[in-house]
Formats: sequence, structure tokens, C-alpha cells
Amino acid sequence: MRADQFGYELTISSPTVAEAWDKMVLAFLAHSAKTPDHLGTVLSQEPDFAMAHATKGLFFLMLGRREFNETAQQAHSIATDAALRTAPTAREAGYVRALGAWLDGHLSETVREMEAILTRWPEDALAMKISHATRFILGDGKGMRASIEALLPTYDAKNPARGYLFGCHAFSLEETGDYARAETAGRLGLSLSPDDAWGLHAVAHVFDMTANSRAGLSWLEGREHAWAHCNNFRYHVWWHKALMHLDQGEIDAVFDLYETEIRRNKTDDFRDISNATSLLMRLELEGHDVANRWEELADISERRSEDGCLLFADLHYLLALIGDNRDMAAKRMLGRMHRDAKQTNAGELMARVANPGLSAATGLEAFGEGDYKTAFLNLGRARRSMQLAGGSHAQRDVFERLTIDAAIRSGFLDEAENILQERTTQRAGRLDSYANTRLELISRSRVDWTDADRLPAE
Repeated sequence: MRADQFGYELTISSPTVAEAWDKMVLAFLAHSAKTPDHLGTVLSQEPDFAMAHATKGLFFLMLGRREFNETAQQAHSIATDAALRTAPTAREAGYVRALGAWLDGHLSETVREMEAILTRWPEDALAMKISHATRFILGDGKGMRASIEALLPTYDAKNPARGYLFGCHAFSLEETGDYARAETAGRLGLSLSPDDAWGLHAVAHVFDMTANSRAGLSWLEGREHAWAHCNNFRYHVWWHKALMHLDQGEIDAVFDLYETEIRRNKTDDFRDISNATSLLMRLELEGHDVANRWEELADISERRSEDGCLLFADLHYLLALIGDNRDMAAKRMLGRMHRDAKQTNAGELMARVANPGLSAATGLEAFGEGDYKTAFLNLGRARRSMQLAGGSHAQRDVFERLTIDAAIRSGFLDEAENILQERTTQRAGRLDSYANTRLELISRSRVDWTDADRLPAE
């Protein structure tokens, strides 16, 4: 037995492996590109460490790719066999059960396993982050916040994960609308852990949600070191910066970031695709020509459209298909989603395909076809439960914008204005450039309709 950096027992014998495990945990908290290297060291030197195999499986499931389900299943089988040979601790066994629950489609049970671990071992920062990440996938902002706040008293100044805990607290505060405290927590987390990209990005979210893009740009400027070490999460932070430039009307800067950072590496990770597709859609809604940039995203999305692992990923693949006018591919994808929605025993994520997935997808397809009334009716139906698709408020805002634009284009002006008001309320009562331009458009449209009514009959 060896103790980890939090003082908890690990069923490993080598101090070198214990050190690699500790490095892996901190790297995961920092979204570091070195995370798989450290985990690989642990697995190669301690092949019977069940907790490490279970962690590997959970990491692969978070990637939302169908082919990785088999990898995760293999990791679970290895972890289960290893547990029979080595008698893991109760904490370690909880990780194996958490992986099994996810593979069975029960992500809420995965969360419960992590929370059970945290009840007995509150300083297990890996369990803290896995619970946080799984709740994020489920769109459970309140649960994220409650989980972190239960742990805050136990992470003292000596805890190496304290800064990352504050970063997670910042994000959960922002997602539940407590913007001032979120900014404070994010800044504190970064001061303790300078590589806490999650906390830094939580503060960026605050500036997005409070319509203060200029301050957001100032926040990110000069702090690139905080996310330069990251895995593909670094592209997401650059995406936030591009959104801020878009709000400021600095379109050349948006396209420059798209080419040099956001799509510098043409990956097919769904998170990278979601960054790119949602940014291009925002640009097009503002009337900017994105040239042929949809094509490579649509090529990737067409290949991945059968994954069906995460609704959040599906909807962004669909954005790429409608962006590049891939009508047949979009219809095939909708057909697959309809089939998935009928699988009543396929788990929590498939239930979300049925609601809000099908309405949202039908609305997106209609928007791409220029049928704005159908688009609005379906997107409007989906919006009340869109949080179930996962992701953040800032990420889901592209669907909110499409809903509003569809309403305006189809003449549902009062409805569009109501949604804009709700959106503004969520943003601390402040108008961003998108809201300002749409409210002006609604006002002009009402004048045009009034003038048309006054025309003499022929």
C-alpha cells in the first residue's frame, strides 16, 4: 500500500507509480495534455491497479465517441478482473462501479458513486472532478455547485488541489447565476494554481454572461500560460476569446483566431467541432461570409453522425451539416436520432435524444432549409429543457440565437422579444451586441408591418 498526495491508501507498491498517479490527478484537474502520459506510466508499471483502469475507462467515455465505448468496456473488464486478484480499497472499488454504471447508461449512478466516495474521502480531488465533469455532461449546474460547496471546508491551504476546487466552484457559481462570487472564486483558484485553465475559463464565462466582452478580453490577455499546457481544452479558451471579439464587432480578429488557434489542428473531437460550428453559425447569423469553412467540419460531422453518444455532440454535428447544406446527411442523422429516441431502456443520455433532442434537431434542419416557422416552433419547444443537452449557458446560446432569429424571420416578434428578455435577465439584466441588434430589428419590423397595414387596398 502507498498513500497518495491526499493521504489516502492506494493498492500499489511502487513509490514511482504513486508519484505518477499524483501527477496524473493534478494534470487532469488542470486539463493538461500530459494526463494520459502519467496514467500510461501507472498502468504499465501496476497492471493490476483496478482504480487506474476504471479511471481510464471513464476518461474515454467522456470523449463521446462510439468507438471508445469498446475501449471503456475493456477497461472495465480489466479493472473487474484486477479487483478479484488484488482486493482494492472501498474507495477504489467505487471507481470500478462508477465506470460500470456509465457503461450501463446510468450517469446519475456514476455521480452517486463519486459522491459516496467524497462523503468518506472528501479530499479525493479526482472523484471531485469526475463528479463535476459528469454533472456538466448531464447539464446539472445546481448539482455541480452543491457537490463543490460540500467540499470547500475540507480543502485547507496545504491541499495541492485547493486551487482547482475553487476553479470548479467558480464555474458552478457562474452556471447558477452567481456571477460576482464566481469571478472571485475563479481569480482565487488561479492565484493558487496558475495552470487552472478551468477556473480561468469560468471567469471568462462570467464576462460573457454579464455582457462585458471588453473586460473579458482584458482578463484573457497575458494569461495564455494558464491554458497553453492544456489538451484540446485550450481551443475552447481561444473560442471564448473569439466570442468576445465577435461581441465587440472585431470580425477580423474572430477569423484570425479561428484559423490560428480554434481550428489550427483539424481534430474531430466533438468539443472542437462544437467550438467551430457554433462560432461559424454566430458569424453567419450576423451576416458574415465564412467562405468554405463549413466544408471540413461537415466532412467530419458526416462521419461522426452515427456516434449517438452525447446529444450535445449530435446537435453540433447537425449544425455543420446544415451549414454546408448537406441535406441528405442531415436527414439520415435525424433518422438515426429518431431510432435512438425509441430505445426506452438505453439509459439517461438516450432519453435526452427524445427530449429535447428531436425538437431541437428538427428545428435546426428547418432553419437550414429556410422554413423559419417550423424552425421556431420546434426550437421554441426544445428551449425549456435544452440544459439537458449538457454544456454551458454560453455554449447553448447558439441555439437560443437560432430560436430568436427564426422567430423574427417568421414574424413571431412578440415571442422573439420575450425570449430576448429572458436571455437578458439571465445575463444580469445587461444587453450584449446580439440582443441590442435583435431588439432594434424587432422594432423596425413592427414599424414596417404597421406601415404595410396603412397601405390602401388595391
